[in-house]
Amino acid sequence: MNPITGLLTALGVLTAVFLAGWARAVRGAKQIDGRDSHATDTRFPTAFQIALGAVTNFFDALGIGSFATTTAVFRMRTMVPDRIIPGTLNVGHTLPTIVQAFMFTAIIPVDVLTLFMMIGAAVLGAWLGAGVVAGWSRRKVQVGMGIALLAAATFMLMRQLSLFPAGSEEIGVRGVRLVMAVGGNFVLGALMTLGIGLYAPCMILVSLLGMSERTAFPIMMGSCAFLMPVGSLRFIGEQAYSLRNAVGLAIGGVFGSYVAAKFFESLDIRMVRWLVIVVVLYTAVTMLMSASSEKASAATEPPKA
Repeated sequence: MNPITGLLTALGVLTAVFLAGWARAVRGAKQIDGRDSHATDTRFPTAFQIALGAVTNFFDALGIGSFATTTAVFRMRTMVPDRIIPGTLNVGHTLPTIVQAFMFTAIIPVDVLTLFMMIGAAVLGAWLGAGVVAGWSRRKVQVGMGIALLAAATFMLMRQLSLFPAGSEEIGVRGVRLVMAVGGNFVLGALMTLGIGLYAPCMILVSLLGMSERTAFPIMMGSCAFLMPVGSLRFIGEQAYSLRNAVGLAIGGVFGSYVAAKFFESLDIRMVRWLVIVVVLYTAVTMLMSASSEKASAATEPPKA
């Protein structure tokens, strides 16, 4: 069997496991009719929630990423409490990212060993990270996501201003560079569970290692497609996500990802990236301000008897 075919077959099996686990959780939520809880609200998503998934994943498939933009909208419209934003992002964007992985892994050549090892490292990082983030308090999530969003904006700005090497035509690495690729993707996988997208930093990592920027697409989409079901099942198990919003992102995101693939070679998105950078910076600042206000409120509360 061709290694890429084997990889996509394994992804198909993992997707089935994820869908079965999520479906089981939804059935359990329907039995208790828990509309008062974000994790058990089984109402069909609104048109806006579906549209948000379509738009954010359209640009996600073009390399902008979906986590930062979705977080910005969640906070502007107070759609999801800060504490469960990371879980909602991971669960909701899992299926669209899997669609992207199938499409881009098939059309962009990349060294098999490099691809497999970087994906494995990201999955391990996500598994360890999700177990930690799911149990964090709201303030800790706010601080973590605020810092993560600032980092994401920095990565986007670096890419926009061409402040990192342009890469080459290489489609893989060996030796020390392969070790660096694996270590870097492990860290990025862990950060995914906090709500910082993997796409922009992965593109920078690939370029710094001297590879073609195009190879970042199957690497980053393959990494996310394998790590997100793993991390998402932990968020679902901890009920640390918004079910209704996640379903909306998934439905709209699959459509948006498919449409974006048709524009992949022709669409100029530099102006869109500038807008995204501004929005992400605004969201990061407001997230950190909320964390600061919460800390001040806690300090002024009278001690419990």
